[in-house]
Amino acid sequence: MDLSGKVVLITGASSGIGAATAKYLTELGATVVLTGRNVENLNKIGTECEAIGKAKPVLLVADVTKESDNARVIRETISKFGKLDVLVNNAGKGLAGSIETTTLEQYDDIMTTNVRAVLNLTQLAIPHLIKSKGNIVNVSSVAGTRSFANSLAYCISKSALDQFTRCTALELAPKQVRVNSVNPAVIITEFHKRLGMDDAAYDAYLKHSSQTHALGRVGQASEVAAAIAFLAGDTASFITGMCLCVDGGKNIMCPR
Repeated sequence: MDLSGKVVLITGASSGIGAATAKYLTELGATVVLTGRNVENLNKIGTECEAIGKAKPVLLVADVTKESDNARVIRETISKFGKLDVLVNNAGKGLAGSIETTTLEQYDDIMTTNVRAVLNLTQLAIPHLIKSKGNIVNVSSVAGTRSFANSLAYCISKSALDQFTRCTALELAPKQVRVNSVNPAVIITEFHKRLGMDDAAYDAYLKHSSQTHALGRVGQASEVAAAIAFLAGDTASFITGMCLCVDGGKNIMCPR
């Protein structure tokens, strides 16, 4: 795969899958525009990308839930490079909670970050992606394709994101803009610790998760980044509307 000459915008790039994707795509020759809220982490990933690639990454501190930030990100990207080839909608958040415990405020917060923000930034990026005949990769979850207890709002949001992926793929196909998603299962990042797990609980969760993934292990962020790179590149030129499970087989398992 070769992404040389491609301008790629990655949201939530200061950690986890976003950070791994930034570095992976940089290695493939892409020029990356990275956004995130954590200034220190964003600068760290930017430095790592600069050491890897030929082009210096553009770092934009931004919150995807703010329309003005999204408009600024697109404006500065086009001002700097004159084009946008790939949008990676990676920024998102999780939430534990059931129908009995999830508040409306929590539900609104999850939907705003995981769905509304993606819609907003995508709408702003579309005119430029049409010009470049570019593509979009959304970072969804196995929670979009399967149902899990105590993750109600999160599952709803990722299911909505998958439908968003398919609908926009149909709408933009006549304009030669592809839209796909990756749907990871358990990936080693700080995601679960942000939900409140301490080290001991997280270690126990990872051990348990080895039994809920057919391959007998959890995934690495770099493995998701590789899937994003595939969908973003010309190697996937005839693929659109696909929700690609990067999940060690978790999506096809069922209890026995």
